[in-house]
Amino acid sequence: MEFKSLPIGIDNFEKLITRDYYYVDKTLLIKDLLDNKSDVNLFTRPRRFGKTLNISMLQYYFEKTDKDNSYLFENLNIMKSGEKYTSHMGQYPVINLSLKSAKQPNFELAYISIKRRIAEEYKRHEYILKSEELKDEKERFLKILREQGDEGDYIDSLFFLSKCLEKYHKKKTIILIDEYDVPLENSFFQGFYDRMIAFIRSLFESVLKTNSSLEFGVITGCLRISKESIFTGLNNLEIISILNKSYDEYFGFTQKDVNKMLEDYKLSDKEDLIKEWYNGYIFGDAEVYNPWSAVRFVKDLTIDKKVFPSSYWANTSSNSIVRSLIEKADSVTKREIELLIEGKTIEKRVHEDITYDEIYNSMDNLWNFMFFTGYFKKVSERMDEEDNHFITLKIPNKEVKYIFKNKILKWFHDKVKVKDLSKMYEAILNKKPEVFEEELGKLLIQTISFNDAYENFYHGFVTGVLANMHNYIVKSNYKEAPRHEDDVGFATKLDTSLSGKCQGGTGRSDLFIKSVSKRGIAIVIEFKIAKNIDDLEKRADDALNQIKEKKYDEELRCEGYKNIVRYGISFYQKDCLIKMEARPKPLLSDK
Repeated sequence: MEFKSLPIGIDNFEKLITRDYYYVDKTLLIKDLLDNKSDVNLFTRPRRFGKTLNISMLQYYFEKTDKDNSYLFENLNIMKSGEKYTSHMGQYPVINLSLKSAKQPNFELAYISIKRRIAEEYKRHEYILKSEELKDEKERFLKILREQGDEGDYIDSLFFLSKCLEKYHKKKTIILIDEYDVPLENSFFQGFYDRMIAFIRSLFESVLKTNSSLEFGVITGCLRISKESIFTGLNNLEIISILNKSYDEYFGFTQKDVNKMLEDYKLSDKEDLIKEWYNGYIFGDAEVYNPWSAVRFVKDLTIDKKVFPSSYWANTSSNSIVRSLIEKADSVTKREIELLIEGKTIEKRVHEDITYDEIYNSMDNLWNFMFFTGYFKKVSERMDEEDNHFITLKIPNKEVKYIFKNKILKWFHDKVKVKDLSKMYEAILNKKPEVFEEELGKLLIQTISFNDAYENFYHGFVTGVLANMHNYIVKSNYKEAPRHEDDVGFATKLDTSLSGKCQGGTGRSDLFIKSVSKRGIAIVIEFKIAKNIDDLEKRADDALNQIKEKKYDEELRCEGYKNIVRYGISFYQKDCLIKMEARPKPLLSDK
């Protein structure tokens, strides 16, 4: 049996249908839009949840063109909904503007990018200039199309285009704006937020506020920006965030969608695995999958049924604000992150109306940003006596947990590594285990850990901390490569090279620190995890005994080092205990 190709990164509806890609039917979004009759609809969903594809689908359904697009919708759900809805197909002029390319380093380049997208939309509708009815508008139309207008021309360019389209078609215009908040988020981080928000506000107000040529509008983005900052006075705006019950299943895959896809690709035995990794988002009342990751994993499974799940979503969007959470985290925030990684919940007050320049005003705003952009799911919600809205948050699935355990923990570790660690380095080299333990303990308190922490977690952390020991070779020796969703990849790659044929004992220690000069010190470190706080001393002893019994220091001795020190380190959550044993000076017969 031949399977349909899975659409990775295909967000053009016509291309997806005509090239016979697999499509999860979301066309009943059209029916709901027509039933609800809202003038302007703002949909906020996380990145990669099908917003752009849905915008494209709306364009191909509603737009009046010389070409009949009805064939694109054959056998799709909207065609089974009756003439009340199909009668709207191909009946309206449509403006479709994406702002995603406005992610530029300064206002001038971002403004040029938006101008070009507007000019391209004018070019798409250049045919209307053939009409004598538009002879008075032709000069201004061509000026915008040729990117020769000033800022004032572009501020109301969408309004002007909608007027021209209505005049030509004798029908009001549908306005589609995709990724409306990309230029706002980007401009905030690049330092020209005020200029950009003033431009976008003017652009939107002119076309959406009092535009008699507007049939209806659909805007998509990641975050709900407060009406006061960008939608001033727009009383006809309906905001549909992930908390709203309307339209809840049109962005993301439902369980039914995923089961059908798995059945179509003969992968039904993977249902539990894909659910653990990519399900768990709650939009309104619907529990949905991350569609980007679900499709990517199914595609990988069609190539290799034994493939491990991956965190496909991790690098698909900006992590700037998430990283800011880490940089600003106090002890309370760090504990909350630890609870989330452990599978527990935290409660936060909801602030749906956020402006980018307010995100750093409080940690609550940062938590809200992460919630609305897909890092958490809503477990429950409540109102207090003062009508404040609270939601209980949880990490939705293993994919996002993996992001936390990798990116976020790594950022904490990177933050720790830039500190002055000279006191710790001196203690290690000068054989002062008590000082080494005290300094390492301080760093553990400053980073985050979790109850199911395992040896590789601490191994990677200590390796990173010691990586800046100048004039010393720090060699990390993982015994197993991470290959499991709980294995955090902080450590260096396993170095299996040995000095000539000199291997020494049976196996290798967790960590070697070697002076470049063979006359200097060489250090062997072994890590152990304690079951509880009282187990720390025994596990540190176990680590030292393992070094001795397996002769981990023989490799160093064979290389020519005489001054060898052994450290056994045990960990329990934020506590560590370090024991040291120096190798006796060699006897004459050892030489």
